[in-house]
Amino acid sequence: MLEVILDTETTGLSTTEKHRIVEIGCIELDNQISTNKIFHTYINPQRTVSEDSYKVHGYSDKFLADKKKFSEIAEDFLNFIKDKKIIIHNAPFDLSFLNYELKLINQKIIDKKNVIDTLEIAREKYPGSQNSLDALCKRFNIDNSKREKHNALIDCQLLKEVYVNLLDQKEPKLNLKNEEIFEIKLSDNFISKNSHPRKIIKLNKKELELHKSFLKAYLPKNFYN
Repeated sequence: MLEVILDTETTGLSTTEKHRIVEIGCIELDNQISTNKIFHTYINPQRTVSEDSYKVHGYSDKFLADKKKFSEIAEDFLNFIKDKKIIIHNAPFDLSFLNYELKLINQKIIDKKNVIDTLEIAREKYPGSQNSLDALCKRFNIDNSKREKHNALIDCQLLKEVYVNLLDQKEPKLNLKNEEIFEIKLSDNFISKNSHPRKIIKLNKKELELHKSFLKAYLPKNFYN
């Protein structure tokens, strides 16, 4: 299945104040593996960048002045994401800006049903924890040292790694055989002088099948299963 990791940077926090997109980054995936196809562009927002947003991404009005307008890149962008699932971290934010831009040029908006929000996945997996992109990079030991400021393409590259890790919920595979022996090893400090010798327990075929059934019923399932 083809998917697109997507991120944007903007002039501000809300479209109600007529803030606009200044950068779009996309990375194409095929079954969670990068195809090495990317879409990346800076955009002239036709308005000033707020001071707070400039501190976040560092794109000045002067830097953006000679860039293409959204209307000039829209066709290439829409062709890149066409018929693909879109992966976004905190999707309502980016989606609100993308659809605001599309409405301004009378284009069909992006259906939220076609979007997967990795923030929602993270919140379900790790309730009560910090689930920002940086926090998830730390959780999964992903190197985000290049992320000195927000950059749509760098953030997409990081989100790609986060997304794969969020989906990587491999259930333990039982490789039990009828003749296998299980031994419980206790440390010397744990075993008292009066402890009985350690027992070796051999499971019969019926016990193995019951054990497998129990684990299958009670182990956490993959988020997408």
